[in-house]
Amino acid sequence: MSERMSAREAITAVATAFEELEVVDGDFPQDGPLAWSGYGTSRARATERTGEKESVICGLATVEGRPCVLLSFEFGFLGGSLGQRTGDRLEAAYEMARERRLPLVSLIATGGSRMQEGMLALTQLQRVARQSTLLREAGLPQIAVLRDPTTGGGWATLGAGADVILALPGAQIGFAGSRVRPADADPAAYGAQGQLAAGQIDAIVRTQDLRTVLAGWLTLLAGAGHCGPAPVPAPFGASGLPADGWEAVTRARSPERPRAESYLDAYFPHRQALSGDRCGGVDPGMLCGFGLHKGISYAYAAQTGTATTPAGYRTAARLIRLADRLGIPVLTLVDTPGAANDAAAERAGQGAAIADAFAALASARVPVTTLVIGEGGSGGALALTSPDRTWVTADSYFSVIAPELAAAILKRPESEVRSTASQLRLRPQDLVELGVARGVLGA
Repeated sequence: MSERMSAREAITAVATAFEELEVVDGDFPQDGPLAWSGYGTSRARATERTGEKESVICGLATVEGRPCVLLSFEFGFLGGSLGQRTGDRLEAAYEMARERRLPLVSLIATGGSRMQEGMLALTQLQRVARQSTLLREAGLPQIAVLRDPTTGGGWATLGAGADVILALPGAQIGFAGSRVRPADADPAAYGAQGQLAAGQIDAIVRTQDLRTVLAGWLTLLAGAGHCGPAPVPAPFGASGLPADGWEAVTRARSPERPRAESYLDAYFPHRQALSGDRCGGVDPGMLCGFGLHKGISYAYAAQTGTATTPAGYRTAARLIRLADRLGIPVLTLVDTPGAANDAAAERAGQGAAIADAFAALASARVPVTTLVIGEGGSGGALALTSPDRTWVTADSYFSVIAPELAAAILKRPESEVRSTASQLRLRPQDLVELGVARGVLGA
């Protein structure tokens, strides 16, 4: 189980400066809106025990020089539950973030809605959802840090609704709290590690690393308003152009060819990853995140040479839409033999996932730059390819279909695969001549 911190201990762990926002409380009956017997006494005991008037603290913060609006839950105050006054404070924090054009960071530890306020407590989730939507429309990022526990409506709004979701090791995370889960439920599904594996959070971060990681994210996501396209990455060496189509395919499939990790390492001195499609899946062959190149923030989605799964396309679409909302240009690195075509991929909605990636890229208002660094396998590669800013390396190819499959569909013998590859005009120089790519790098 994760170490439990108070709200102010959590603030101290991440913020180098903090100025609390004072919220003026209106009239509130002693035992709340439902006249719940003993509720007032419980609140008084919670205040005496924690020193807080409510389950959340919010204010202006600085995280290693990066300003933000910060809110932190006090689990010791009635289990960090959300009531009407909690909603007032959360709404005030979101409004401050919009007014000051600042990111919102949430340090969450909550058991959900407060039973003693009934449906009036539950409707605070609608207030939070509305404020979160307004912040997204304003082009401002939201970062959530999930402490132990983060359950119920707090997870389903503040937590899961954030753009970047980090969790402390061992934190309980799930819509169902520990007392309302099925008796036979797998406990791993409700923990930070299980949620990471299921694509629901982006990273697990140790408390001692949290300030540095948050500062990095605040730096990367503060690039709104920059409209210049991402520069094309430099190629690795000069390998010359392939003589025919089959040579292009062979070179692109070579295990010695540089892969996406090498390009990303060379391009970004600092980068942080987004992980997961928020639908239950993670594709390790799709690398997504944000990085700094010559001091400017860019988003990236990079294939690593494997067949891309539905989770990969959904993660890339999520990345592109977030970057577009924040005004951050996108770089894509294309390298896949094609979309995964097994039964598991079809059951997971491969067609819809590819369509969503196409739609995200087509609707992006920020410039998208693409470099094809290896295999460009059919629509599975095209879904991540810019329609007007694409370059190719000398050891890459792009084809409507793999030459072996083209030969099979055309009922040609295996001996004609090589000639079919040339007929497909898939070489880097062919792609430039056809107008598919702007130029060849590393020739």
